[in-house]
Amino acid sequence: MEGVRIPAEQVIPLEAIAEGVRGLRITFVNVFAVSQPDGGWVLIDAGVPLSASYIRKWAEDTLGSPPRAIVLTHGHFDHVSAADELAKHWSVPIYAHPEEFPYLTGKESYPPPNIGAGGGLMSVLSPLYPRGPIDLSPWLRALPDSGELTELPDWRIIHTPGHTPGHVSLFRASDHVLLPGDAFCTTKPESFFEAALAQQPELHGPPAYFTSDWQAARRSVQQLAGLRASTVAPGHGRPLTGPEVSAALERLAAEFSEVAVPENRR
Repeated sequence: MEGVRIPAEQVIPLEAIAEGVRGLRITFVNVFAVSQPDGGWVLIDAGVPLSASYIRKWAEDTLGSPPRAIVLTHGHFDHVSAADELAKHWSVPIYAHPEEFPYLTGKESYPPPNIGAGGGLMSVLSPLYPRGPIDLSPWLRALPDSGELTELPDWRIIHTPGHTPGHVSLFRASDHVLLPGDAFCTTKPESFFEAALAQQPELHGPPAYFTSDWQAARRSVQQLAGLRASTVAPGHGRPLTGPEVSAALERLAAEFSEVAVPENRR
């Protein structure tokens, strides 16, 4: 994977998601910038290998200054691969949930993927994806238990385990904006390359091939459904906004075992 160049046409800005929230889609995954009225901002997730230069250029062109921090929803390769280079370049901390630390401090690799989960090209290719361990220790800081981060006022950081043990989502109650990471997606993640060509955005469960605890994943989606989000911007798929979003998330939570959990779950 490290030798694969990212075509420029596969790097697409996601503008005007919500007040102070914009994104950048890099191949099949999204990163987000959350801005504050004083001009400061925080990067949410850090993309696939070889994406650091694209993220830096996007930040320079649209935000004009380095972020105050990087927050990781979790430690899978498609969310952290540029984190070390970006943190060094910007001299900023990287925040993650403590339960992700074994995978972010060089101690452990994630479990092998469930290659038969959900079918689709992404599942077939999953054994090729990096699983770590990586070491972000010089920059790594623990997200506070309170769910509040000084660099992200007005946002609540919610522990939503299941996809990984320390997965987190971010929620702004003032306008019900939810950044769920990989707790759920708006495209079928196991078939992303096929779905990207034809599928309309709709809610799906987390990427099945790398989800480690399906009971926890179901509870996390149920918790997020209770927030009644009106805008969702996940790690995979297009952002969705409107009055139908909350009802769709409630349906996903209610039908999670039937529509999200693969038959060959571990």
